[in-house]
Amino acid sequence: MSLKLAIPKRLEKRLKEESEKASVSIEEIALEALYKGLGEELDPSERAEAYKGLSEKYFAEADAFSGKRDYAQASEKLWGSVALMVKAVAAKRNIIISSHGDLYSFVTRLGTEQKEPELRRLFAVAGTLHQNFYENWLPEEVVKEYAEDVNQLLNKLRKLL
Repeated sequence: MSLKLAIPKRLEKRLKEESEKASVSIEEIALEALYKGLGEELDPSERAEAYKGLSEKYFAEADAFSGKRDYAQASEKLWGSVALMVKAVAAKRNIIISSHGDLYSFVTRLGTEQKEPELRRLFAVAGTLHQNFYENWLPEEVVKEYAEDVNQLLNKLRKLL
């Protein structure tokens, strides 16, 4: 079941500010606040499930933005999808990722542990898409090619859940 909430503009603005400050999605900020407000704790498997669900949502949104030829937004959704799937794998191991540096370190560790250096390369591709969101310099065909790489990476990460 997917829940949609109508919230006041002031609260929406605050969520966006906190999201940008922490370099995480609005949904992550809202989920943490909801659990904290209810006096609940996310256990590792619930956290992994939440991150995986958001990752899948962002991947679908990337496809929709690509269909609208909005490749900057598609790039960011692809990056978000990967970042959240990495967080899902980490959460399954009871590891909390709280920065870009943590993401890169964890993927490096996974690549070594799994004897699959390709994880690092594919993650670097996703990082380039994140940069493209801000600079919008990648040609359409490159974004589409990188989307295929992201899908390949997501499939590899799903196997680790």
